[in-house]
Amino acid sequence: MKREAGLATSADPDEDLLRRVACGEPAAIQAMVARKLPRVMSLASRMLGDPVEAEDVAQEAMLRVWKQAGRWKPGQARFDTWLHRVSLNLCYDRLRRRKEVLTDTLPERADDGPAPDRGLLAMETGLRVQSALMRLPERQREAIILCHYQDMGNIEAAKALNISVEALESLLSRGRRSLRTTLADMAPRGRTSGRS
Repeated sequence: MKREAGLATSADPDEDLLRRVACGEPAAIQAMVARKLPRVMSLASRMLGDPVEAEDVAQEAMLRVWKQAGRWKPGQARFDTWLHRVSLNLCYDRLRRRKEVLTDTLPERADDGPAPDRGLLAMETGLRVQSALMRLPERQREAIILCHYQDMGNIEAAKALNISVEALESLLSRGRRSLRTTLADMAPRGRTSGRS
């Protein structure tokens, strides 16, 4: 708890909004969705590599927020940490149910940007990075996504994953090393890293 002008305030910036969601305030529910849905969508998209499944996960996560808001106990964990953990668990449920094998064949897609060669290159790079992320072991992928795509600090990401900061840093190190190796192998011809 912090003190501001003689009043006690929570260290969790979502606590008041969550309390209002629990009371069923429509404006609070809309504000919560506006505040959290983009990050949950981004997390799920990176974890699943499928925008339709990511949308389903994000909707389920928001539904759980609404259902659990009245039972939230301030001070145990930050709400954002809990929401990321719920979202990750929903992603893993979907990944476990998948029976399809990831393919290296990239889908064809028209680019409507002003510079098609740059747009296609950027899209190809994004697909390569997503493919490399999907090949990482689950825990390394979680760590990379939380720290690099969700902009969480190491302490907050470690809490979301329920591991120590040292364990998180180890996952990040191994994940980054694996991504460098995988993406170096997929670099366009004519470009070299200059390292041996």
